[in-house]
Amino acid sequence: MGIVLGNIIAIYRRELQSYFVSPLAYAIAGVFWFISGLFLVMILLGPDGILPAVAAYDLQGQQLGVPVPPIDVPYEFIRAFLDRMGWLLLFILPILSMGLYAEERKRGTLELLATSPVTNWAVATGKLLGVLTFFITMVVPLLVFEAIAISGSNPPMSPSIPLLGHFGLILLAAAILSLGMFISSLTDSTILSAVLTFALILLLLLVDLIAKSVGGSVGEALGHLSLLKHYNTLIQGIFDTNALILFASYIFLGIFLTAQSIDALRFQRQ
Repeated sequence: MGIVLGNIIAIYRRELQSYFVSPLAYAIAGVFWFISGLFLVMILLGPDGILPAVAAYDLQGQQLGVPVPPIDVPYEFIRAFLDRMGWLLLFILPILSMGLYAEERKRGTLELLATSPVTNWAVATGKLLGVLTFFITMVVPLLVFEAIAISGSNPPMSPSIPLLGHFGLILLAAAILSLGMFISSLTDSTILSAVLTFALILLLLLVDLIAKSVGGSVGEALGHLSLLKHYNTLIQGIFDTNALILFASYIFLGIFLTAQSIDALRFQRQ
């Protein structure tokens, strides 16, 4: 067990270091921060933003002389921001995951990994943890800006709601990256890997709409596979074990399929 853990840590450190020396990774992070910042500002202060809408709502109540129910601005802001972030991952994460194995195939080093003493499970787990850690470092600055935005709320917002929402964001990212890693192991083309990952994740995000159109027991079963449905549950501040199980299942599935894919490559080489 100690040897396997040591192998995972070694692969994890190697993968994480590769992101911090990659110009593409920095470019992805820059685009991610820029778009996320736009979302944050527009949600708060844009023409259809929360603060102008609440001000107009209060003014209307004063003009009509009727009391208006209070609006939980911090909650609405966090929910709306994380909702936009979930859709942003659809475009950002396939680019992060596309080179996890495709680059190894292109450089000819995947055969070395496939025939090395390190188990395919350890390699896949280490690679996934590496890219997920890099994604988390991209999210941390956003937490600072969100904390500043809601720091003036009265009464103060319970930290459990944003923490649960961001935990859901990380779980969603882990599921997407895990499946993207499997697709990356099937091809030596990073572009094809990104496109196929985008298509697969889009299907898993929208499967809830398909389930509603199908209806019946089949539609209900399909609805449980929706990433978006369970992600929305978490960002609303609702702790749902079904959502945790679903995300964990997708993460495990991606690692399992990746290991089987590399096993198949090892068998071909033999």
